[in-house]
Order: sequence, then structure tokens, then C-alpha cells
Amino acid sequence: MSAPVPSTFEQPWSVGFLSNQIKGWIDRLGTAWVEGELTQWGVSGGNVYGKLKDLEADATVSFTLWSSTRAKLTEDFKQGDRVIALVKPNWWVKGGSLTMQVLQLRHVGLGDLLERIERLKRQLQSEGLFDPARKRPLPFLPNLIGLITGKDSDAEKDVLRNAHLRWPSVQFRVVHAAVQGDRCVSEVASAIRRLDADPEVDVIIVARGGGDFQNLLGFSDETVVRAAAEATTPIVSAIGHEADRPLLDEVADLRASTPTDAAKRVVPDVAEELSRMQQARARMRSRVTSFVGHEIDRIGQLRSRPALASHTWLVDSRAEELIRLVARGTELIDYRVDRAAQQLADLRSHLRALSPKRTLERGYAIVQGPDGRALRHVAEAPVGTALRVTVSDGRLHATVDAVDSADR
Repeated sequence: MSAPVPSTFEQPWSVGFLSNQIKGWIDRLGTAWVEGELTQWGVSGGNVYGKLKDLEADATVSFTLWSSTRAKLTEDFKQGDRVIALVKPNWWVKGGSLTMQVLQLRHVGLGDLLERIERLKRQLQSEGLFDPARKRPLPFLPNLIGLITGKDSDAEKDVLRNAHLRWPSVQFRVVHAAVQGDRCVSEVASAIRRLDADPEVDVIIVARGGGDFQNLLGFSDETVVRAAAEATTPIVSAIGHEADRPLLDEVADLRASTPTDAAKRVVPDVAEELSRMQQARARMRSRVTSFVGHEIDRIGQLRSRPALASHTWLVDSRAEELIRLVARGTELIDYRVDRAAQQLADLRSHLRALSPKRTLERGYAIVQGPDGRALRHVAEAPVGTALRVTVSDGRLHATVDAVDSADR
């Protein structure tokens, strides 16, 4: 097909020409295998008119399954099935609409889905998203619990009922989301991010009741798993029953076997906690009573000792020794006094023996010149010198009349 002449304001294309051009472009696309979810499956006159939605993106295409092709199908299909289809795009020139003619249709095999999930699991595990070290502890008693679940679902009722039975004052912030189907992934991931951004929410529970494998596929989707891994608020996964284990269980901080189990794991039982408090108080009371009793006994033993039983015990027990020490002290003091008195008498006698007065009493005299100095030589007192003579009982005043030397 030769390239069309470009359209201009002066020479515009006709609607038919444009529609034919579109048909030519689409016909050149040929056939393609696509995977999606059947969101509409209507039968009319043996033909099927339905819609196929992308598993992640918000994109939907209409398709037609002619009765001749439908007669060759070996499986039954319904809305919500995950399928792989060989389609050929068709542009209807007259009506200006695009439809997809389904040439082959088959369910996505369980083995294929398991293989894809296993491949995603290995990838996420290699990134460390399942590492136990990443898992955060749940708060003992959350002030506000975020709950993501289907509207009016049994899972919602189970979580709320069991949580309030265990702790009547517990509060929830519930965000309803599709828990299966084409809206599940986007709504659950959005709900996780919304509650995680709420500073009042202490823990998030993602809950869904049981279902078949395909109904739980949304909780193994990479978008949901990564949203949970990026959350800073602890997340509890309560999807399906004990045997169900979507990838959200692996990345969550706690995996609960059922929604009821999630309520029990997140909210403590007020009766059990009160019982524990009573037991703790009883143990404390017993320990304190035992300690006080032991100390009372110890104080009683201390008070019964002689040193504390009587304030005179120490004096009484030391009275004899004290008397002996007092007597010994008196004896030593008397001895020292007597000895000192004797020494004093000896010194007095010695002093008296050496005293000039005793010398004078023996007949000696002290002769002093006019200047008061004692005379030792006759030359110191020439004739006419006034003298002062001291004897034992007084003094005499004399004048030198003559001087005799010692050699005469």
C-alpha cells in the first residue's frame, strides 16, 4: 500500500478514507497471544461477546468469539477466569469500532501460574524481602488498627468481632478493597499505602476469607507484595485458610492462618492480661511479705543480742575491768606523786645546801664595795673605802681603816 497523501486544511481526508487507513494498519498487526481476565462473558445467538482486562494495568478490550470457534473449545469459561487468547484485531469501517476476534482460547494452567509465582518468589527472596531480620515486632496494644478487607465480608466481621471480644476498647480504621478480580491488586496496594501513611495507625491487617487458588492470586502479585515490603507500619497477612500461602505472607511482618487468628495475634486478651496482672501482683505481694517478714526476724535477732537488749550491758560486763583499771590508775598516780614529792624534797635540800644563805649561817660574810660588787681582793678596797657587809641575819656598813695582806 502506497503512503497516503498527507491531509491538509485545504485537502482533508474523508471519514471513509481515514477508516480504511485504520483498518489497513490494524490488519497488518496480524494475530497476537494475550493474557487477561474475563470481565464480561455474554452469549447471544451462539456467539460470545465479552471483555478482556489487563491483569495489572487499567486497560480493557472487547472481543467476539464466533459460534464456530466456540464449538471447538474443550473448556467452559465464565466471568473472572484468567485466560490466554489468540486474537485478531478487526476494525469495522462502517461503524468505526474496534473488536478482537478470538481464534483460540484456553485457561491459564495452574502449573503456569505456580511457575510464575515461584519465579517471582525467587526474585523477591534474592532481594532480601523475605529476610526475617526485616520483620518488625507488633505493638503490644495498638491504639489504632488498620484493616484492609472486602466490604461486608466474613473476614471483616471475624476480625472486628474477635478483636472486640478480646479488648472491647480497641479501635479500627477499615479500608474496603476488592479482594479478588481485576481491581484487587490496585485497590489492596493503594489501601496499604494509604494506611501506612496514616501516623495514627500502629499495625495493618490484610484479611480475606478462603477461596480457590485463582481468587487469591492478587495477594501474590508483585505490586501488592512490594507495597507491603515498602511499608513502615507492621503488616499482618491473614489471607485464606491455613493451607493458603500467597506471597504476601512471606513479606508480611506476621502471617496469621485466618482472619480470626489475626485478631488474636494483634489484640491481647483483656481477661488474660488482667489474670496475668493479678498473678504478678500476687507474686509481688508474696515476695514483699516474705522479705518484710525476714527483715522483721532479723531485726528481732539483732535486738535480742546483749548489746542491744540492755543499755548497761557493756558497762556491767566491763565493770570489774573498769574498777581494776581505776584502782591501777589511782595507784600509778599516787606513786608518781610520791616520787615527784621525793624528787622535789631532794632538789630543795640540794638547793639549800648550795644556797649563799647557808654559807652565811656558817659564819661567812659577803663584802661589797660602793658599786655593789663583791670584793675578792684587798686591793679592791683601799683605806677609807665604804663597805657593805652581809651576814646571815642582816647587813653592816663599815669603813676600811687599814689593809693587811694575806702574807702577813
